[in-house]
Amino acid sequence: MKHTAPLFALALFAAAIGQLFSPAMAADPVYPRGIRVGITPLVGMAPAKAFVGFETSDQGVKVLMTELPAAAFGEVDNALKSNPAGMTVKPEDIETAAGRGYYTVENAKDATGNVRRYSLIVPGSSFSGYVAVQVPENAMRIYTDEAVRQMFASVTVRKDVPVEEQLALLPFKVTQMSEFKTVRTLAPGAALLLADAEDETKVESNPFMVIGSVGSAPEKADDRGRFAQQAATMIPGLRDGRITMSEPIRIDGAAGYETRVDATSGKDNTPVTVVQWLRFGGGNNAMRIIASSPREEWAKAFPRFRAVRDGIQPR
Repeated sequence: MKHTAPLFALALFAAAIGQLFSPAMAADPVYPRGIRVGITPLVGMAPAKAFVGFETSDQGVKVLMTELPAAAFGEVDNALKSNPAGMTVKPEDIETAAGRGYYTVENAKDATGNVRRYSLIVPGSSFSGYVAVQVPENAMRIYTDEAVRQMFASVTVRKDVPVEEQLALLPFKVTQMSEFKTVRTLAPGAALLLADAEDETKVESNPFMVIGSVGSAPEKADDRGRFAQQAATMIPGLRDGRITMSEPIRIDGAAGYETRVDATSGKDNTPVTVVQWLRFGGGNNAMRIIASSPREEWAKAFPRFRAVRDGIQPR
């Protein structure tokens, strides 16, 4: 018992010395709002204001985080196995809380001078998690290769982002979900996907909606019809599209435009009917709602689409 105090003091001293020479990490991973990738950031880092991730108070060290398509991890894995010599920067294996991943380290330059850049990719349930780190030369003694590697090892993923968390990021409120099974932000704080399919590869062959905004809408009513039709012809994923109607409407008392398109969608060449609603606000801003359904299900899907549209409110 007489040795307990000295040993405890020695342990505290060793821990303090360790903190002086390497940035420690918090105990638990943190998930930036709106994404399914989490990390235990190094001490001295806080949530970034201009991007999804973390940064130091001087904004010198940055940790950017995002989600990539599920195939992205497999492509890196296959390339490393089949043709490692063809890769400009060969990734290294790393065991993370999300499973086996790959990371790279390279030197580069930006407007401030020399920087050290790191990137990590890990598999998710239906996506790939991606983390990019940039460390300027004046911070390399603290944010070392080993410190960043330890941070990468803490990366984890979650199956879903809580619906409440996703909705809180949007500039509008969605009060009616019409029993859609999947609710997910396509870009945190920017666009929302509502879908019947739980499998993301089958979204287009089932009823779904995408709710977002555009910042280049015309302010004059006379220009809105042409703008609505042009926007409808540029909806991603549609082939052989044909506009069947396009007319001005009122949406919750605001000026709007409804345009419908018959087209083919998805790898299964599903015949679909699509409706695009534009709800014009102040200036050149407009809310854009795209809703798609297999043509044979349109009669049942359309009232659900309209209920979601009518339940959207500005914050």
